[in-house]
Amino acid sequence: MEFFKRILLTVLALPLCTGAFAQGGVIGLEGSFLKPLQPRDTALIADQFVYGFVLRDVAEGTGLMLQDFSKGIRDSVEVVSPWKVDTLKTMKTGRGKGAKRIFDIQAGIVITSFDEGDYELPALAVRRVLPGDVVDTLVFNPQTLSVKGFQIDTTAYVIHDIKGQVRYPLTFKEILPWLLGFYALAVLVILAVCLWKMRKKAAAGEIYNEPAYIVALRKLDRFRGDKYWAPEKQKIFYSGITDTLREYIERRFGVDAVEMTTAEIFSELEGSRDLPADIRDEVKALFEKADMVKFAKHTASDQDNASALPTAVRFVTSTYQTSQAGEEPDNVL
Repeated sequence: MEFFKRILLTVLALPLCTGAFAQGGVIGLEGSFLKPLQPRDTALIADQFVYGFVLRDVAEGTGLMLQDFSKGIRDSVEVVSPWKVDTLKTMKTGRGKGAKRIFDIQAGIVITSFDEGDYELPALAVRRVLPGDVVDTLVFNPQTLSVKGFQIDTTAYVIHDIKGQVRYPLTFKEILPWLLGFYALAVLVILAVCLWKMRKKAAAGEIYNEPAYIVALRKLDRFRGDKYWAPEKQKIFYSGITDTLREYIERRFGVDAVEMTTAEIFSELEGSRDLPADIRDEVKALFEKADMVKFAKHTASDQDNASALPTAVRFVTSTYQTSQAGEEPDNVL
């Protein structure tokens, strides 16, 4: 970019005859090129090419005036885009503040042709204005554009209808990765479920290795105090107590209390010889009070709340069954 700030670059319409450059000499150069934008072995119709030149050792302060090809370059050859100038290399001559720079530059236009044939392109003429108003005309050697068409044998050519999209059948090789992925996912899900069940069973086994009354008393001890007596917490309070008693009844008396209603539980316990009638009636009243709190939005009184936990503990300590002879429960409350 700094180079183009220092050099005057103007595009003018310059005829190719040498008489237009009377102010200086005409210098013939061999720096032109013709490069395809689509590299291939042969140039086909509508392929695009860069036609230009490379000028080396351009002194700083030099002005260049390029030919105007806006109206075309020749018959059957079209100009796609105008001149584009690039700096290829920058060098310094000398040292210090007085050092000058010289440049290698490249300029070119993009052309194309829609007709088959060989086209002699015009030579590229560039007016160069050196420091001191010395004007030279640089004429670069011309290039030949050879465009080939598509060879069609009209005697054997047959026009066919447009075919629809080809649908290829799926092969086992294509389906195999999906099958393996699905199988791996299924194995991972099964392993995860098995690990979860094993962990749950192990956790349950740790609990059930202890006597039922120990487990029940430990859980009931969590509800000690009056922090659950507030109306908005009573449902948690009574649900926790009765759920603990259901698990204890199931292990102690062999009744599926977790899945039963209150009436069904005490119907099963009614004939038990290990359960005193007064204790059974107290716990039944506790369950009925809990059902009203949980399902009927009943608010229990402080007296009911205060007696709920001792009733549950008394039920457990009165009905426990030791695993070893002579084992006595701790007095929790």
